[in-house]
Amino acid sequence: MVAFKVNGSGHSLEVEPDMPLLWALRNEIGLTGTKYGCGIGVCGACTVLMDGVAVRSCQVPVSRAQGKLIVTIEGLSPDGRSHPVQAAWIAEDVPQCGYCQSGQILAVVSLLKEKPNPSDADISAISNICRCGTYVRIRRAIKRAAGIKA
Repeated sequence: MVAFKVNGSGHSLEVEPDMPLLWALRNEIGLTGTKYGCGIGVCGACTVLMDGVAVRSCQVPVSRAQGKLIVTIEGLSPDGRSHPVQAAWIAEDVPQCGYCQSGQILAVVSLLKEKPNPSDADISAISNICRCGTYVRIRRAIKRAAGIKA
C-alpha cells in the first residue's frame, strides 16, 4: 500500500512498489494529463511536481511518492484560473501539438519556484524536449511568467 496526495486529494494504492509513478497517476488514479513519452526519463513529457520539485514520473517508483504531495497539470490551477505559467504559455502561443506541454509547464513552475528571475542559462538547463521545436516561444513564455522583458 502506498499513500500520497495528488493535487490535494489523498490516495492509497495497492500496487507494486516499483510501479512507475506515471502509471499510478494515469492508470490507477485516472489523471491522463501526464504523458508517456520515451519511458527512460529523457523527454520530460511525464514531468510532475513532487513536493514542489520537477521529477520524471516514468523513472520514479510509486513507493518513492509515499507521504509526498504530487502535483500534475490537472492540479496546477485548482481555482480554475490559469496559473501564471499557463497564462504565459497562452499569451506566447507556445503549443503546437501540445504533447509535451504539461511536462514543460511543470518543469518551468519548478524552475521559477527555485529561481524567480532565471537567466538564459537557467532556462536552457530545462531538458524537456519539444519535438515541434517551439523553444523560442517557450523561452519568451518563461520570461513573461517571471516578469522579465524579453
